[in-house]
Amino acid sequence: MRGFDLDQNGIISYVALGDSFTEGMDDPYPDSGETPNGRYRGWADRLAEHLADNVAEVRYANLAVRGKLIRQIVADQVPRAMELRPDLITICAGGNDIIRPGTDPDEIAEIFRRTIAKLSETGATIVVFTGMDTGFQPVMRHLRGKIATYNMHLRAIADEYGCLVVDLWSMKPLQDHRAWSWDRLHLSPEGHRRLSLRACEVLGLPVDADWREPWPPEAPRDWRMARQDDLHWAREFLVPWIGRRLTGRSSGDGVRPKRPNLERLR
Repeated sequence: MRGFDLDQNGIISYVALGDSFTEGMDDPYPDSGETPNGRYRGWADRLAEHLADNVAEVRYANLAVRGKLIRQIVADQVPRAMELRPDLITICAGGNDIIRPGTDPDEIAEIFRRTIAKLSETGATIVVFTGMDTGFQPVMRHLRGKIATYNMHLRAIADEYGCLVVDLWSMKPLQDHRAWSWDRLHLSPEGHRRLSLRACEVLGLPVDADWREPWPPEAPRDWRMARQDDLHWAREFLVPWIGRRLTGRSSGDGVRPKRPNLERLR
């Protein structure tokens, strides 16, 4: 499928669906702070901004909420997207399911397929995202095969329904620790910036930067400092994450979508 058709004098409506990845954690706006309920920017907001640079008006909604599983995205976000009937839909779903023990990527992919079939009824251009290659992350490396299986399904679904694909697996610059926030699960502001540029490339939007740009050289880290970082991460992220899994809680409990309606950008 070719890129997204743009009318520079026209109006584009865009709806983003997903979890924390699409909500924008951990890329806060300068005036929001890094509080749990702060407003995040993220690659989807940045993509909407790029769209606004190229057309007369962009109306943008972001329904994504952190921590959501694919069934929750289908139940809570897809009906609203169908109701809004936008020109462009981006959806990244299933990641929180895949990282949980015992989940079946074939089953998750079938849910995703039915979701894309439904969203296709809107006539919107749909952009889907593959999972990241976690081979560079020691804690997440064991999920690599499971993610690869899911990715193969996603590509087949994209082919079936004519979706555009942002291939995160092949984005080698995101395999640098500086592309990730302190929790090692969400992108850093620079990671989100690069991903937005990649999404623009897939859509055929002109940009003035390259997501492939090499990272600047970095001084070697002392092993003691690296060990302290590992301990801090385990204490501040891993232990609370395990606690939420054991008690059935989610980081998205009580969190509302940051842009529930199609609103003019700028």
